[in-house]
Amino acid sequence: MTRKSKGAIAAGHPKTAEAGQLILEMGGNAFDAIVGSILAAFVVEFTLASAGGGGFLLAHTKEKVNTLFDFFCQTPKYKKPLTNIDFYPVAIDFGGASQDFHIGRGAIATTGALRGLETVQKKLGKLPFAVVAEPAIEYARQGYILSQYNGFCLGLLASILLKDREGLKVYAPQGKLLQAGDRCVMRDFANSLEELSKKGVKDFYEGEIAHQIAKDMQEGGYLTLEDLNHYQVLERKPLKTEYRGYEILTNPPPSSGGILLAFALKLLEAVNLSALEHLGAKHLQILTEVMALTNQARAQGYDNFIHQEGIEEQFLSSEFLGKYPNKWGSTTHISVIDGEGNAASATFSNGEGSAYTVPGTGIMLNNMIGEADLNPFGFHNWPVDRRLSSMMSPTMILEEGKPRFVLGSGGSNRIRTAILQVISNLIDFRQSLADAIAASRIHWENQQLGIEPLEDRENMLKNLVLPANTQVSRWQEQNMFFGGVHGVAVNDRGELTATGDPRRDGVGLVIRDF
Repeated sequence: MTRKSKGAIAAGHPKTAEAGQLILEMGGNAFDAIVGSILAAFVVEFTLASAGGGGFLLAHTKEKVNTLFDFFCQTPKYKKPLTNIDFYPVAIDFGGASQDFHIGRGAIATTGALRGLETVQKKLGKLPFAVVAEPAIEYARQGYILSQYNGFCLGLLASILLKDREGLKVYAPQGKLLQAGDRCVMRDFANSLEELSKKGVKDFYEGEIAHQIAKDMQEGGYLTLEDLNHYQVLERKPLKTEYRGYEILTNPPPSSGGILLAFALKLLEAVNLSALEHLGAKHLQILTEVMALTNQARAQGYDNFIHQEGIEEQFLSSEFLGKYPNKWGSTTHISVIDGEGNAASATFSNGEGSAYTVPGTGIMLNNMIGEADLNPFGFHNWPVDRRLSSMMSPTMILEEGKPRFVLGSGGSNRIRTAILQVISNLIDFRQSLADAIAASRIHWENQQLGIEPLEDRENMLKNLVLPANTQVSRWQEQNMFFGGVHGVAVNDRGELTATGDPRRDGVGLVIRDF
């Protein structure tokens, strides 16, 4: 007799997934598991996630209620003269492309991570928040061995992580940068998380920690105590669209990723992709055109209207779509389904980090005001006290009202194209979840086409008709630049599968009853 599954989880690190497994085995549900896994990711995926950042969690309950919890970062309430702002660029080399990010105290937006996780836990979880935090606290206090991917990411962001004494204490404790195979210990964060999980996260937003942040931000930053005191988690109705008979749920405006994903899917739906060779020349050409048209539509019909009421209906209308005929990201994701029918998809980020760690807490704050893709009107031109628009797109594919696939991705402005290609692989080409995630990807943006290794790639590129002035970047191996899609799935028989993206050493676990 087949044992019933308690759940399935896909994440970017073995211990992130293990935390969710432990919580499911303790009797927790999908929401307990994903909150515990996110807290663990703050420890073991420290270059991608932090309690000083923010994110989104898409929830589907066993009662078939769908909610998007928005705990992303908020712009500060007040601006200051730029002469008083600590804000400067750093270049990050991905190995096949370089991307500039801006850091410093002037890059920090109001963080929502801890308040968001506590809100989800209280509303949908079964276990006490302090219990759900136990695996993360254990990993931080006892330490864990850095994986090859941890070591790669640490080297990538060393210039940011080692900027202040707090970072040096954790990532170069003997005066030398930690490497893969070394043990990483975060005692300050363990102590902070233990305190916050028992007493509530209010102290971070209103107590001693908040006052310390506000004091430090007086020199070089925008953030104030008022910003922290008034931060609120928002519950939104998920953006819903259809693709070839499946219902797609994703992140709604004012974030950008979900609506741009929906726009691209509507363009793809006009083409019979199943009749084409998967990753053949015609398939790649169509994907490139869809990406280019989506970027064009974003510039012409979305960026200026992000906060306008009804923008999703207008942007996805047949009238607007008719104008576009077919011709690092430091982010991570966790997907969970449990045996009761609950599902959760969460994407979260700290950007690249601001290089400011709250003294004594082990929490580095975000650099979201320094992320170019989150500031389409240019740096320092953000509207005050406004939720930042994000590319994060936690997504679910439903069939007859039940989750069939739960997925999402890290990868900055590659998030939406990574998810687009995986959804198309699943639905158009009927691939397994593992194959759909492992398949090579492309990304077109700003006249640059990045393309992962493909069979006979050079001959294929000769036959592609690309948008004008497109430069082709040939990647020699699959890379985290093209996202990190971690997904879980359930079939008609109720059997669960879970797959992590190999580009980011992702892990998938199915947890069964004893």
